[in-house]
Amino acid sequence: MNALVAGAAADLAWEVWARFITPILVGGPLQPAALVQTVFGLSSWTLAEAIHIIVGVVFYPIGYLYVARPIARVVTPFLPWWAVGAGFGVGLWVFALYVMAHLIGGLPAFLGFIPLAWASLAGHIVFGLITAAVVRALEARQMGVANG
Repeated sequence: MNALVAGAAADLAWEVWARFITPILVGGPLQPAALVQTVFGLSSWTLAEAIHIIVGVVFYPIGYLYVARPIARVVTPFLPWWAVGAGFGVGLWVFALYVMAHLIGGLPAFLGFIPLAWASLAGHIVFGLITAAVVRALEARQMGVANG
């Protein structure tokens, strides 16, 4: 449940960043559905949007809870929660714009580092930070209830 709440909050923050803030900064929105269409050869914009939302709300936060955070606790236990969250966001960006867009979709690596790629990096870091912050807050609340 924590993963879904964190994913919904992080995905909402991503959408605000992608559709409202990024156009002000770089002249156009981030359009992850277009990337999903390219990578999977889809013609349906709606299906591509749905895939991106499901990945953001369900799968990425599960990746944080059960992959990124446990690895960070073993490899870099000295890092604060926010650094792990930001690092997770950078990892998502590498996955999206190198693995998916470049290796699978055939686009230039990191979209050739155009301004939109840097806006995507910032958006993914925001996503990672929100995911980590919400998980941390929910776990603290649950520990308080369990101890209270």
